[in-house]
Amino acid sequence: MNIIEQLDREQMEAVTSKREIPDFAPGDTVTVNVKVKEGERVRVQAYEGVVISKSGGGLNETFTVRKISYGEAWSACFRSSRRSSTA
Repeated sequence: MNIIEQLDREQMEAVTSKREIPDFAPGDTVTVNVKVKEGERVRVQAYEGVVISKSGGGLNETFTVRKISYGEAWSACFRSSRRSSTA
């Protein structure tokens, strides 16, 4: 086994032991809590939309969420191993 794969597997086990990463697929509706810094204030904003793609694997897995807000389509990419993602 490659040393990079071994380290990635160990880190993924450490992340999943602290919290469960939800299982979701493209087409599912998810809510992602995003920390937004405005000046000196920090707040949490819910970003809810439809998963349009997933790529990568392990710690490097990302997913793209598209939402419609006031008639405008917005899409954003998030990492699956981050604390703020929930399905």
